[in-house]
Amino acid sequence: MTYDLAILGGGPAGVAAGVYASRKRINTIFITRDWQSQSTVSEGIENWIGTPKISGTDFAKNLENHLRTYAGDIVSIHEDESITKLSRNENGVFLVETNKGSYKAKTVLITTGSKRRKLEVSGADTFEHKGITYCASCDGPMFSDMDVVVIGGGNSAFESAAQLLAYCKSVTILHRSAEFRADAKTIEKVLLNPKMHALRNIQVEEVKGDKFVSSIIYKDKDSGEKKEMAVSGIFVEIGSVPATDFASGLVERTEIGHIKIDPRTQKTSTPGIWAAGDCTDGLYHQNNIAAGDAVKALEDIYIHLHAK
Repeated sequence: MTYDLAILGGGPAGVAAGVYASRKRINTIFITRDWQSQSTVSEGIENWIGTPKISGTDFAKNLENHLRTYAGDIVSIHEDESITKLSRNENGVFLVETNKGSYKAKTVLITTGSKRRKLEVSGADTFEHKGITYCASCDGPMFSDMDVVVIGGGNSAFESAAQLLAYCKSVTILHRSAEFRADAKTIEKVLLNPKMHALRNIQVEEVKGDKFVSSIIYKDKDSGEKKEMAVSGIFVEIGSVPATDFASGLVERTEIGHIKIDPRTQKTSTPGIWAAGDCTDGLYHQNNIAAGDAVKALEDIYIHLHAK
């Protein structure tokens, strides 16, 4: 059997596309390992439009329930399957291979997301969800009037810091290098805030606390001196790894693996393949954006399928 569409990934982007595929009666196979996304670890998501606050666990359950409610006989859901390879045969049909089987489709939408790089120092595992978080937009309000740090030096770190300045007593960026990687205008604008501080060329070594984070220990690389800073929250922004290796050689990707897309349509460099969400090189990555971009892709896929 050859499906009209294969949706790869079960986060907000994949589910949004799956719901629209069902409503548009596109014969679809939906393949996902699980229904998790980066936001699943959040204690409370407060920026999912239409829902004032929801836990990450309930968020994932709601996504699954929404798709199952409308899937019917149009969207065939295959869970507990890991995608191993995506290829195209001589007839232009795509072959999706998983750990459990292989499936054919005329078009493909990749929504496999990415995985945040974890902070790997002493105490980091112990205090994850207890002061250490990987989503400022999700968890920032919980740290109102507290002193927090952001670990990282790129645009994501500075964007997170800018969000946290609206809630927190103070925000300090800790960066491992002498120069920040964020663009100059963003750096200048964020650092102008009197509540904002920055430490460069430092190495984070340990997170301490009791039931919750209370301090972070770092080493000044220039002097070799170790210091301890009292903090109530640690926001980690040290990059992410997109889950796109299965499409290597088939679609154009960035150096770190993000799939390059046309932001007007979400098309990739390969005709017949679209991508949406955190696996792409889109400028911003958030749940609402991922879902919207996936719907945009689905609309374009519908036109593509019915143009022949």
